[in-house]
Amino acid sequence: MTFIFFGSIFCALYSIFSKMYFLTKELYFPPVEEASYEGVLAIGGDLSEERLLLAYQNGIFPWFNDDEPILWWAPSERMVVNPHDYKVSKSLRNIINRNIFEVTINKDFEAVIKNCQQISRKGQEGTWITNDIIDSYTKLHQLGKAMSFEVWQNNELVGGLYGVDLGHVFCGESMFSKVPNASKVAFVKLVAYLQTNHYKLLDCQVHNDHLERLGAFEISRETFMMILKR
Repeated sequence: MTFIFFGSIFCALYSIFSKMYFLTKELYFPPVEEASYEGVLAIGGDLSEERLLLAYQNGIFPWFNDDEPILWWAPSERMVVNPHDYKVSKSLRNIINRNIFEVTINKDFEAVIKNCQQISRKGQEGTWITNDIIDSYTKLHQLGKAMSFEVWQNNELVGGLYGVDLGHVFCGESMFSKVPNASKVAFVKLVAYLQTNHYKLLDCQVHNDHLERLGAFEISRETFMMILKR
């Protein structure tokens, strides 16, 4: 779940440019083991629904700044949550039990992803959620391959998250919060959904401190791929 993590991609691109796989119109990705030290696997291609699904099914995700070429990533360490071992903190449980939020699923996917694009984030300039990303993931949602969780307060959308649904692994993409704790509530409700529906893993993609505080941890790419391919 890249969620709120964002950083410059130029350094990674510069260091591995000479050995980069350049994608064509052919639906193909190199093995994830061929990724650079930074985790970049390939450049180019497109954001068609077919390519996106092929990518996620093989442990790969797109991540690039606006006005840059599409970069495809398969990092050596993967940030994940095991839904069946997840423990909700006492403070967060108390917030949920106060019933100040209403949580829905797939009620307004487009509003969620647009809010993820537009929300201001500390220490971050710009966004990796481009208009092309919005169009492509909205199409995935229409195909039943992407989901959103919405958090409402007084009938106003105040938080949420979205991601790609592989049926046994959910790949979180981004989340937002307009009021304190709204995105945390969305995260907990997502994990509860994954528990109930027997998902094996929540893929958060790359490390960030916020996800770690929510209970995510890193596993090796090899372990992640074993779970993904089961």
